[in-house]
Amino acid sequence: MASFPSDCSSDLTRRGFNALNAVVRPAVHAGVGNPLPVGAGAVTIETTGRRSGLPRTVPVLATRLGDTLTVSTVRSDSQWLRNIEADANVAVWLHGKRRTATATVSRGALNTVRLALEPAA
Repeated sequence: MASFPSDCSSDLTRRGFNALNAVVRPAVHAGVGNPLPVGAGAVTIETTGRRSGLPRTVPVLATRLGDTLTVSTVRSDSQWLRNIEADANVAVWLHGKRRTATATVSRGALNTVRLALEPAA
């Protein structure tokens, strides 16, 4: 079995996630599969690019309990995670509406982000 250099494997992984996100993001952004006030589902998180300053969005799976969402990843090199660490002010798209939130990151074997939603306007 052939092996790929780690930079090639990383590039393929990044491109794979980008392609998947391009398909999934619009549906999740519109509210498809979003969690109810208690439960699990997909949401879109909007961060600010730590280098570019531009808005960045990524669909993720989350658990929700009222106005608190929790997301996690084992990928410590996720750009959305690094963007949140640089600026904890984020937005979450739920049921087609943008909700602002404050994020708290806990690093470990499983990197966890807790999102505290601001009251709905």
